[in-house]
This record gives sequence, C-alpha cells and structure tokens, in this order.
Amino acid sequence: MSQVTRILSDIEHGNQLASEQLLPLIYQELRQLAAAQLAQEKPGHTLQATALVHEAYLRLVDVKQVQNWNSRGHFFIAAAEAMRRILIENARQKKSLKRGGHFHQVDLDNKQLFSSQQNLDLLDLNEALDELTARHPRQAEVVKLRYFAGLTIAETASALGIAESTADADWAYAKSWLYVRLQESNTVSP
Repeated sequence: MSQVTRILSDIEHGNQLASEQLLPLIYQELRQLAAAQLAQEKPGHTLQATALVHEAYLRLVDVKQVQNWNSRGHFFIAAAEAMRRILIENARQKKSLKRGGHFHQVDLDNKQLFSSQQNLDLLDLNEALDELTARHPRQAEVVKLRYFAGLTIAETASALGIAESTADADWAYAKSWLYVRLQESNTVSP
C-alpha cells in the first residue's frame, strides 16, 4: 500500500492529522493538474492554479461526511472532478448579469488578442459533457481524466481499471461525439 493510499485510508477513518500529511505528498501533482486545466481556459481567466488546488483539496478532504478513497487513482479522479466543478462555477459566476454578463475582460498584453482561433466555451463543454455522461458514462470519465486531469491514456486506463486500447477507443469516440455536439450548439446559438 502506498503512503498516499495509507493516508487516504487514515482520513477515511477519521484521523484529522492525516489530511495535513496528504497535501505535501500530492501538492505538486495537483498543481500540475490545475495548471493544465487553466492553460485550456480562455484568456483573462482570473482563477490561479494555487487557488484551484486549494479549493479542490478542501472540497475533497475537509468535508463533514467522510469520503471513501479506494486508491490513489480514485482520489485523483475525484480531484479532477472537483476542479472541473470549480471551473464551471467560476465560469457561471463570470457570465451572470450582476458581474458584467455578456462583457468580457480583455488582456491588452495578450499576443493572441487578434487571433482567429476561438477558445472552447467551458459552459458549452460542461453541458455537452453532462449529455455524454448520461449516454456514455465511461467515455465521459475518460474525457474528464484526459481533458481536465491531463492524464495520459495509460494513466486514464489505470485509474478506470480498463485496458489502454479501451481507453484510447473511448477517448477517440468521446472527442468525436463532443466535437459534433459542440458544433451543433455553436450553429444554434447566436
């Protein structure tokens, strides 16, 4: 049993000090995961990787109801999901009318200011991912781990307990499905 798995088990059994031992062991991995997530965000995103890591960690460990972590992989699946939810909440807050609604912050120092490349709208992706989850849950988990957690095909397969070829096929299918779904939503919306 790895040290992380042992600490996760201790947390599950109510050891309050165990959560303090866990963060230093996994902080760099969570920070890399958060940085990868934020790199995919639109320019002008105000959430920093450190804040994302800390918020996700608090949601995972500092809860009233004890979580059951089966393994290190299970913890990182939950961390990726927590980060996704935090980014979605942040995107929704930014879109709300009381926070400027349809106005967008523009970074004038950004060299891509006049780029024709349009970044992915996280709310559209979340909606499409929810649909994919309802129809094809395993493929949706692959997307979450690959896109939001930045895991490789091998790491994704290991985390989900499936063969690498299955993870690769699921990833290819999910990317195609999401591409079509997002194209449909872009032609429908103004």
